[in-house]
Amino acid sequence: MGVIGRIFGLMFGGERNVVRETVEVFRENAEAGAVRAAAAQGQAMSQYGAEFAVARQGGFDRFMDGLNRLPRPALALGTMGLFVSAMVDPLWFSERMQGIALVPEPLWWLLGVIVSFYFGARHQVKAQQFQREIAGTVTRLPQVLENISAIKALRSDSPRAAETGNDAGLSLAVITPDSNPALEAWKRAA
Repeated sequence: MGVIGRIFGLMFGGERNVVRETVEVFRENAEAGAVRAAAAQGQAMSQYGAEFAVARQGGFDRFMDGLNRLPRPALALGTMGLFVSAMVDPLWFSERMQGIALVPEPLWWLLGVIVSFYFGARHQVKAQQFQREIAGTVTRLPQVLENISAIKALRSDSPRAAETGNDAGLSLAVITPDSNPALEAWKRAA
């Protein structure tokens, strides 16, 4: 047992663990990693806390703080408002979306860049794609105008909305009375 004792003494003696030290070369010690992560998070939180430790003095500072908090809720509430308007008045919503279809792609990119920079991201655009998308948007203009006209014709308050046109079957169906069992029973009872 003397040789084995010496080997274990060499590996684990003197407050050392050669196996653990060797494994930690290839894999992080989870406990030490958690301690470092907690320390880094604590430092970040104290840095953020120091930023707000100074009380805002004037009305302008309070106004700007409030203004900086508006875009995220405005985007979220505006998006939900679009969904509600699509359910409440689909024709009104469709007309507006046809107008949005005319917005050139580069303008969408610009909006994306502004929103991306506001939320901390970066966005790049290429000049050749920019020109190609402008041309594509211009070619969609006649179709969009035709779609808007078709949507306006669907409104119930538009003139001749219920006109049957040249469809003889539809005209006949409109003037042929339907059977109404409840009405016939009421007529017999009277």
